[in-house]
Amino acid sequence: MLISASTNNLSLTHEEAQDSAALIMELLDKEDQGYIEVSVLKSVLKASLPKGSSSSNSQLLMSTPHNLHDDDDQEATKLARAEILFRSYWRRGWIVSIWLIACLSLFVWKFVQYRNRTAFQVMGYCISTSKGAAETLKLNMALILLPVCRNTLTWLRKNRWMSSILPFNDNINFHKLIAGGIMIGVILHGVTHLACDFPRISGSDPSIFRQTIASRFGYHEPTYMEILATTEVLTGIAMVLLMAIAFSLATKWPRRRSTLLPLSIRQITGYNTFWYSHHLFILVYVLLIIHSMFLFLTNNVTEKTTWMYITIPVLLYAGERILRVIRSRFYEVDILKASIYPGKVLSLKMQKPEGFSFHGGMYIFIQCPQISQLQWHPYSLTSGPQDDYLTVHIRTLGDWSHQMYSLFQEAMLKGLKGYPKVHIDGPYGAPSQDHVKYEITMLIGLGIGATPFISILKDIVNGVQKENCDNANCREYSLRKSPSKAYFYWVTREQSSFDWFRDIMKEISNSNQNQSVVEMHNFLTSVYQEGDVRSALIKIIQALHHAKNGIDIVSKTPVHTFWPTKLVQHISKIGSETQRRKNWGFLLRAISISRRIKEIVHQIFNQNYHKICFS
Repeated sequence: MLISASTNNLSLTHEEAQDSAALIMELLDKEDQGYIEVSVLKSVLKASLPKGSSSSNSQLLMSTPHNLHDDDDQEATKLARAEILFRSYWRRGWIVSIWLIACLSLFVWKFVQYRNRTAFQVMGYCISTSKGAAETLKLNMALILLPVCRNTLTWLRKNRWMSSILPFNDNINFHKLIAGGIMIGVILHGVTHLACDFPRISGSDPSIFRQTIASRFGYHEPTYMEILATTEVLTGIAMVLLMAIAFSLATKWPRRRSTLLPLSIRQITGYNTFWYSHHLFILVYVLLIIHSMFLFLTNNVTEKTTWMYITIPVLLYAGERILRVIRSRFYEVDILKASIYPGKVLSLKMQKPEGFSFHGGMYIFIQCPQISQLQWHPYSLTSGPQDDYLTVHIRTLGDWSHQMYSLFQEAMLKGLKGYPKVHIDGPYGAPSQDHVKYEITMLIGLGIGATPFISILKDIVNGVQKENCDNANCREYSLRKSPSKAYFYWVTREQSSFDWFRDIMKEISNSNQNQSVVEMHNFLTSVYQEGDVRSALIKIIQALHHAKNGIDIVSKTPVHTFWPTKLVQHISKIGSETQRRKNWGFLLRAISISRRIKEIVHQIFNQNYHKICFS
C-alpha cells in the first residue's frame, strides 16, 4: 500500500496503511483465518479494473462525447456550435463594433476637414492622415481609463439589465484592445508628422508657404530641426517614449519575467516593474494637455478639444483612486488568524469591517505597508457573504506574494503577538458572481483558481439554511435569487492542495440538508488513470474507507476524490440529467489550466450542451 501510494504521489502514513490492511482483511477474511490467499486479492484487484481499461485517455476522451449523439445529429451540432459562439461573443462583438465605428468616423471626419484646408497644399494627405489619427487618439486616451474604474464597473454590474448587455467580465481585455488602438494611432500620427509633414514644411516652395501657413510660423520658414525643438514636438516625443516603456513592460513576457528573455533584461522586469511603469500615464496625460494647447496650424480654441474628451474619464479615475486611499484608511483590518498550507499558500482570516458587504465570487485588493505603500494586489474572497469575517488564500506566485508569505511565516515561527498590518480595498465585481443568474451552476476550479467558488458555495449553503428563517435580515437574504443546484469540480495536481479548503469542505458536506443543492467532487491528476493497475489498490482502500468512515482517504474530507478520466463521465451525467433545464451557468477558473482539462471542457460543451450560457 505504501509503495502504491508513493507511485501515485500520495501521502499515506504507516498507521493509515495498517488501518487499510485491516479493512481489506475484514472484507476478504470471512473465516477469520488471519491471512488471505494471493488469488483472492488478485481477483479483487481484477474486479476493480473496469472493462476495456486498456483504452488510452485519448480514446476515452474522443469516444465519450461521440456516443452521446447519433450520426444524424451532426447538423444540430453545427447549429449548437454557432449558438455557443453567438452566446459567448455577442456582447464583445457589439461593443468592439461601436468602438471601431467611432474611431473610423472620427478619422474620416478629421481627414476630410484637413483635406479642404490650405495646409493641404503644403503637406498633402500626410496632414489629413496625421490629424485623423490624432482625433482617434483623443477618444482612445479617454476610453482607456474607463475599463479600470473598478468601483464604477462594480456599481454598474449590479444592474441586471446593464450586466446582460455589457461585457463587464472583459474590462481588462477591452483595456488592452484600446491600448492597441492607441499604439496604431501613435504610429500613424507620429510617423506621418516626422517623415512627411515636417520635411514638407521645411522644404516647401516659399511662395506657396507664404500664401498658406506662413502666418502660423511668424512668416519664417523653419528648418526641420527648428520644428523638432518646438513644444508641440518635444511633448509628443516624450509621450511616445513613456508610452513605449509602459506598453513594452506590460506585455506577457516582461510582466511574467519569462525565462525566454535574456538574463540581463529579466532582472529588471516582473510584476513590480510593470506596476510602477504603468503609472507613467500620469506624466503622459500632463504632457497630452500641454501638447494639445500648442498646435501649429490653428489658434482656434474650439479646435483644441483634447480636454473635452479626457476631462470626465480623468476625473472619474482620479476620484476612484482617491476613494481607494480614503477607504483603505478605514479598512485597516486586524488579522484574526494566519495559516500556512502546503504549496506555499497563505490563508488570512481577517476582521470584517463594519458595513462591508459583498456577493459570492467578488474579490478585494490587499496592501501590506511593510512591503510597499503603493502596491495593491487582487485576491478572491473565500469567506461567505454572511460570515462575520473575511478570508483570502494567497499562493506564492510572484515577488509580492513571496514577501507576504515570508513575513507571516516569520511572525508565526517567532510567536509574535501581532501579525503584519494589512489594508484592504473593495469589494469589486468579478465574473464569478454571475452564478446568481442561473438555475444550475457548474463550477470547475483548477488549483488555486477555485478560490472564488468557495465563497459561492458558502453563499449558496447559507441561502439554503436561511430559507425558513424569521429574522428580517434572513428574509432579505432569502429574497435574493440563488441557484437551485450547484456542482463543484476541483481539479488539482497535488494531494496536499486539499488541505487549503478542508475545513470548508467538511462544513458543507456535514449538512445533509445541503447535499441536494450542492454536489462537490475532487479530481487528482497525479494519480494514474482509472483502470491502471498502479492505482487499483488505492481505489480499493479508498472505497473501503469511505464506506466505513464516510471520509475520503485521499482528501481527508467527505468529498470523494476521482481520477482525471472520470471528469468526462461526471459532467456528461449532469448534462443528461438536466437537459430539460434551460438556465445553465458554467464557470471555469484556473491559474494554470492543463491542456488535457481544456480539451475535455471544450469537447463536452462544444459538441453536446448547446443550451449552456457561458460566463
